[in-house]
Amino acid sequence: MDPYAVLGVRPGAPEKEIAAAYRDAAKRWHPDRGAGEEADARMAEINAAYDLVRAAAQHSNGSAPARPVGRGAWLIAPLRLALGPELLDTLAEGEEVRLVTPTSTWASPRAILAVTERRLLWLLDDAPVARVHSLAFRNVAELSSRVRRKHATLTVRTIGGRRHVFHDLRPHTAATIERHVREGPRR
Repeated sequence: MDPYAVLGVRPGAPEKEIAAAYRDAAKRWHPDRGAGEEADARMAEINAAYDLVRAAAQHSNGSAPARPVGRGAWLIAPLRLALGPELLDTLAEGEEVRLVTPTSTWASPRAILAVTERRLLWLLDDAPVARVHSLAFRNVAELSSRVRRKHATLTVRTIGGRRHVFHDLRPHTAATIERHVREGPRR
């Protein structure tokens, strides 16, 4: 999907314009308005597009996305931009990326979380070393989310007992991540 087309804005649009387009689309398609399954699907698409555009903005330096060569060449340009060079280098050839969203962790208030077909990847954007982390779905023992006001916190416990917490997610995004992790890798 082209996230800019979903939101109805041009690539490179100002942040205020993107936020306004998201709000308009959310008002129209929000499931609470009673439009049924079509509204649920459309709202999920709108949320994913907005998360992708916001994540891309964190890596953007005002230049156009690079032409697809090497790592991530199978991904659309906005997705490559949202992932940034470090997460792209971590991907396996052909690994499908389902969702990319800005988040924060105890180690970094500016992080990017990516959900692929088989694992969680996250980049601690302001950490000097050990910036990229990965957790395979098969190593997840427990997953829970908590919603406070308009933000959700996703807690992931590994089978080894380690805990990873992702803050500042939108509730719908946290629920989508939970669903992807619980579904596990596609066979």
